[in-house]
Amino acid sequence: MDKIKIENLNLYYNDFQALKNINMSTQQNKITAFIGPSGCGKSTLLKTLNRMNDLVEGCRITGKVLLDNEDIYGNIDVNMLRKRVGMVFQKPNPFPMSIYDNVAYGPRTHGIRSKRKLDEIVERSLRLGAIWDEVKDNLNKNALQLSGGQQQRICIARALAVNPEVLLMDEPTSALDPISTLKIEEVIQTLKKDYTIVIVTHNMQQATRVSDKTAFFLLGELIEYEDTEILFSTPKDQRTEDYITGRFG
Repeated sequence: MDKIKIENLNLYYNDFQALKNINMSTQQNKITAFIGPSGCGKSTLLKTLNRMNDLVEGCRITGKVLLDNEDIYGNIDVNMLRKRVGMVFQKPNPFPMSIYDNVAYGPRTHGIRSKRKLDEIVERSLRLGAIWDEVKDNLNKNALQLSGGQQQRICIARALAVNPEVLLMDEPTSALDPISTLKIEEVIQTLKKDYTIVIVTHNMQQATRVSDKTAFFLLGELIEYEDTEILFSTPKDQRTEDYITGRFG
């Protein structure tokens, strides 16, 4: 079942066209990876899925992005959209507050005040982020005192605390060491049963390890979109093959 459907999407920054006529859909409870060289449009496309590009001056979009068949660029509450479609960024960005307050931040914003309820959400989210056991005795500790890998898992827990349906991840491990990267990849795999995940990655091995489907972008165009195993073993387009075999990028 399609969770997100992108139809004839074009995106411009003033006169520059960053995305050219993108048509694709991502399936519910699947992990979709976006790959391609720097500047190919993959992060730009990811940000259109919860309207983060609204914040960029001179950004203009034509076409449609449908979430459960509703156009998110139509008459929609953007705050509600971002509750449904969460985002984890490249660099861990916990708020300068306690671990507990980081994770409780979203639920409080959406009106949850009960201490018991917040305690439940914080524990559940930290467990989903596979970091509960490491921090459960220090929930009042400032999140900025944690290691980079722990901070990123706090950010995943924070994104999950508002109960999104979709999780967007923009190169979530590029700033992390290999051991932290592996932990985050394990988290991503376990989250798939409850969430639809779209991940931008520069690391092609990561795409093969975690994703069900992979989309290859080049110069703002979607070149090929296929089951990950097929795309990496028998790509149909020569440009895809050149990229995945390291001839450029």
